[in-house]
Amino acid sequence: MKPETAAKKLGILLAAAPAEFTEVEISREQLDDWSANPPAWLEELRKTGPHPRPVVAGKLGVSTSGLARAGITEPLTTAEISELLQQPPAWLVAERATQAEVRAEQVRVKERDAERAARRAAEERQ
Repeated sequence: MKPETAAKKLGILLAAAPAEFTEVEISREQLDDWSANPPAWLEELRKTGPHPRPVVAGKLGVSTSGLARAGITEPLTTAEISELLQQPPAWLVAERATQAEVRAEQVRVKERDAERAARRAAEERQ
């Protein structure tokens, strides 16, 4: 697979990866091996960053769209993420609240759909 795809699957920023990763095709076996037994460079990237947007969003508890609305377009390091979490700016507080509302709505819809499916199944048995 292409290095871009492997980087996404490993949750790392391609631009921060070493040449041994970025300049070659990566086999599924190699990817699985790196996932199970990460080399030192991969452990360091996962630990300190810089992190790609989906990882940053996950660590901050917001969506990638929330990052865009806040003007966060560049990768962030673990230290920068920690700093934001320790002293959250207004945008982060608002985006986390929005994310919590979205998750609550997803749970509500899932429960509603399950209830409807159970009702339909009961009606079909009659």
